[in-house]
Amino acid sequence: MPNTDQTYSTSDLSRKSGDIIAEALRHPVTITQRNKPRLVLLNIEDYRRLKARADTRHSGTIETTPATLLDEIEAAVDSYAEDDEAAR
Repeated sequence: MPNTDQTYSTSDLSRKSGDIIAEALRHPVTITQRNKPRLVLLNIEDYRRLKARADTRHSGTIETTPATLLDEIEAAVDSYAEDDEAAR
């Protein structure tokens, strides 16, 4: 996907929305507010491609980890410790 190489202000978006949308259909466009990037407009195909590649991992805590996974982790740690002891 091409980099956003064109930048418009929110005022530009109000005045030239049709032109900016037409440009965003070709490549991502950055919209700034008070000279800071705030939004990126991109076509639906680029959006779907980004969304499909998104990282779906979630973080959790020990309390939210399933017991079966904790058992597997414990077994792996025990096995590693036994192997380490045997190597000494």
